[in-house]
Amino acid sequence: MSRGSFRGAARVFPGLVLCAALAAAGLFIARVETRLIGHPVLEALAVVIILGAIVRSAWMLPAAARPGVDFVGSTLLEIGVCLLGAGVDLSLLWRAGPALAAGIIALVVVSLAASFSIGRWAGLPSGLATLVACGNAICGNSAIAAVASVIDAETEHVASAIAFTALLGVLVVVGLPLLMGPLHLDDYQFGVLAGLTVYSVPQVLAAAFSVSALAGHMGTMVKLARVLLLGPVVLFFALRHRSRNPRTTLHWTRLIPWFTVGFIVLALLRSAGVLPAWLTTASATISSLLTIAAMAALGLGVNVRDLARVGRPMVIAVSGSLLVMLALSLSLIHVLGIR
Repeated sequence: MSRGSFRGAARVFPGLVLCAALAAAGLFIARVETRLIGHPVLEALAVVIILGAIVRSAWMLPAAARPGVDFVGSTLLEIGVCLLGAGVDLSLLWRAGPALAAGIIALVVVSLAASFSIGRWAGLPSGLATLVACGNAICGNSAIAAVASVIDAETEHVASAIAFTALLGVLVVVGLPLLMGPLHLDDYQFGVLAGLTVYSVPQVLAAAFSVSALAGHMGTMVKLARVLLLGPVVLFFALRHRSRNPRTTLHWTRLIPWFTVGFIVLALLRSAGVLPAWLTTASATISSLLTIAAMAALGLGVNVRDLARVGRPMVIAVSGSLLVMLALSLSLIHVLGIR
């Protein structure tokens, strides 16, 4: 190992150990729940997020742990999502037909417009309302960061959009599965609902896989379909902003996340019968472990105290956007007759 590689590994080690410890604790708690009552009240994915949020809110995260936590929450999560494609049967997506793809596009467009309008009505500045709308409609922090770079958003606006939407997203992860009964949704429909409404990719994984593998796979595919729309949305805002500021630059590498492409390629290979069974099984196991560790990183990024510093306009904008997306998604599921 070169000296540079050793230093890189040393930088991420403390945060990596912290995430691994929280993941192990979450798995242990879920197993204890199963032993006591026959099934976990909260699945390991949700438990790990909550543990991470508790640790982050009660204890200032050391600077030495930040590189490793960021590494787990970004790079390892992206690898996990990519590997998840090796276990996905694309016939699940075909069951809903091309109407679902058209519905996803329509939902994103309507959600962007509705969320932006709610944000402006609530009193948010135009730039912040744009960030909140993009984060909720597409893929959370990735969308916020990508759009912020092309509209020259203020750093404070970026931090506010990420902080509160991440906190609300954790509440959605825990609460959304509770709606299955009242809404009379089966696992397949719930996967579609989670993929259409939940804020970010890791939160979709936590909400959907806590119900079942079917819900998790469907939720992941629908969510990544939304992620694919990041490119056109960033391009739209870049061109719109460039007409006002010719110096605006567009980072093309942000248009299509690499892990989305990897997921699709592996899913296609799996559906074509190219991947051996042992590789599919190994990929699923590794993906599951990486995802649970990433949930720890997600939780460690949530400070409950941030809620006290968020103004009423932000609460109204984000909550209102979420409710609109939930209503639109349920309508889409019933209109298309998804089962």
